[in-house]
Amino acid sequence: MNSSQPGKSTSEIEVTNISGHGIWLYSYGTEYFLPYDNYPWFKDKTVRQIANVEEASPGHYYWPDLDIDLSEKILQNPDEYPLQAKTT
Repeated sequence: MNSSQPGKSTSEIEVTNISGHGIWLYSYGTEYFLPYDNYPWFKDKTVRQIANVEEASPGHYYWPDLDIDLSEKILQNPDEYPLQAKTT
């Protein structure tokens, strides 16, 4: 007897929540909070834009609709990367 493969696997990377304070990104068992104070380019964007996240390479996250790149290293150690985007 031959068993077929189960359906397509679900993504291990997803935005799990969007609030008035920031967004939560789930990645392989870890959830990161990205507050708008530190990541202002997510504020006032649509749910569709924020939810459309890809893992461009291992540990490198990309939001194509917003042209935002973040690494897992930055999310794990935000104090080590003090330069933050400024909004105009």
